[in-house]
Amino acid sequence: MSRKIQIQKYKDNTHYSVYVVDGYGTEHHLGYYNVLSPEILGEIEADAEMLWDNEVKPEEDLLENAIVDCKEIDSKNNNLREI
Repeated sequence: MSRKIQIQKYKDNTHYSVYVVDGYGTEHHLGYYNVLSPEILGEIEADAEMLWDNEVKPEEDLLENAIVDCKEIDSKNNNLREI
């Protein structure tokens, strides 16, 4: 997964929403900004660098993995039911 800074502004919105994605794909919300001046962009970049320097591999959710595996087995065996 690649590291990146995402800046989003929805149509007719007055603020920008800033996210940083680390090397493991974890999204970190840095906040909302109504203007993106060079100073603010520098702060965003510095915050992103700090997150990237200190990123930690997320713990694996073993229960979720087991459920996904069970669903895949059921799917292969045509045992899925629609509710």
